[in-house]
Amino acid sequence: MQPVQTYTDKEVITILQSSESPERIVRYLYRTQFKMSRAYILKNNGLEADAEDIFQEVLLTVIELIRLNKFRGESSLSTFFYSVTRNTWLNELKKRGRSRLRDQKFSLASAATENDSGDDIVRRELRQLMLDVVDSLGETCKTILIAIYYEYQSVAEILQILPYENEQVVRNKKYKCLKQLEEMLHENPRLAQNLKAILHYE
Repeated sequence: MQPVQTYTDKEVITILQSSESPERIVRYLYRTQFKMSRAYILKNNGLEADAEDIFQEVLLTVIELIRLNKFRGESSLSTFFYSVTRNTWLNELKKRGRSRLRDQKFSLASAATENDSGDDIVRRELRQLMLDVVDSLGETCKTILIAIYYEYQSVAEILQILPYENEQVVRNKKYKCLKQLEEMLHENPRLAQNLKAILHYE
């Protein structure tokens, strides 16, 4: 029986950036990264079919980024895979949420007569508003704030997916993101009122 082939992160990058056929690296990445990706998606409201589909997309994205020299090994390949998986799945959930909200608008009038259903619809709409607001702060702020306030990750966990030197840098960045959000709300009182409604429903 042949031993299972393993590669260092540097070898994976080198092979994918060469003209060599990548099939063996694709198989290796499936073997070493799919379990992590699947676990994350299942933990965050996904199904088995979602895990398969998202990993296919993540794998193609990672290969393309490596070939474009957008990943040079500053973090581990596993950390990079986790980050791409997380962002891809969050974007997918966001798209699904918007689709559900469009469907719900057609039944909003009748749902308003039933307190439980009405509250659920409003809660989802307000949650989407929050995601849109965070989106406007930029990719880094979105990653940090969603990780802290939606996924309840610690600063140490966030440090694993962002290229910062230490936890204090992450805390400083979080503070700047919150200040940016505060300035946005100060300039838009109506938006501030809507976000207060989110806190009420949460």
